[in-house]
Amino acid sequence: MAIDTTYPRAHSNTGSALRALAILTTLVMASPSFATDPKPDAIIKNRTIEARVLLDDQIKADPALAADCLAEGKKWLEKNAADAAASRKQDPQFFQNGGWDFERKYTIRSVVADRYVSLIRADYMDTHGAHPNSDVDTILWDKVQAKRISIRPFFTETADNGATMKAMQKSVIASLRIEKKKRDAGETATNEWFKGIEPNLLKIGAVTLAPSTEAGKSSGLTFHYPPYAVGPYAEGEYVAFVSWETLKPYLTPEGTRIFGGARPKGDEDDGQ
Repeated sequence: MAIDTTYPRAHSNTGSALRALAILTTLVMASPSFATDPKPDAIIKNRTIEARVLLDDQIKADPALAADCLAEGKKWLEKNAADAAASRKQDPQFFQNGGWDFERKYTIRSVVADRYVSLIRADYMDTHGAHPNSDVDTILWDKVQAKRISIRPFFTETADNGATMKAMQKSVIASLRIEKKKRDAGETATNEWFKGIEPNLLKIGAVTLAPSTEAGKSSGLTFHYPPYAVGPYAEGEYVAFVSWETLKPYLTPEGTRIFGGARPKGDEDDGQ
């Protein structure tokens, strides 16, 4: 399926100022990026779906990173376009008021030691259900190797149920309990909601290197959870922070080199 990299412009012949305002309001509500975000870097738009991929300017400044994200984003567009087409064929009545609306945003969260780039990949999905859904994942990019990596090089061992992963798991859950208390959501700060946080690098949560008050360093790890992952949909996303001091006994020489300082107050306030 061909992907159109142009973005449609709103029609000017709306008939009246009030009608124009109503149309614009509808578009903004249905598509968070329409009026406020840059032109999509890739888009599929047809009667069954409008799906967009957006890269922030920092990503675009790195050709290898931009190409990697865009290639992944286009596959995501094509998959969801195919799913929308199949759904419309099976249940056309659910498309009477328009097609699905999907958006994927790639943004840089931190750059550590001028080498390790943490990205957040945020997805928005509206399939005309009870409410739109969202998801969040992360990418760690090594500028020197020009490829995605994991956090394994920073730790002496990351075996399932090993000492490192158990320490991370304990700290993540403690951080989430604090965040839930801040939101008056203490009633959901139960072990039942935390069962999915396992001492396993692939199951503990989507991780980024947190920024630091010390230039070029990371203050620790932040773990990102979409709605439903560790609480009801109404509670939204959660971010857990684990300081590098907690993980100090498990660091490799490279981990010791890149971690330091404290988490900036602004980062904590933003809930990143």
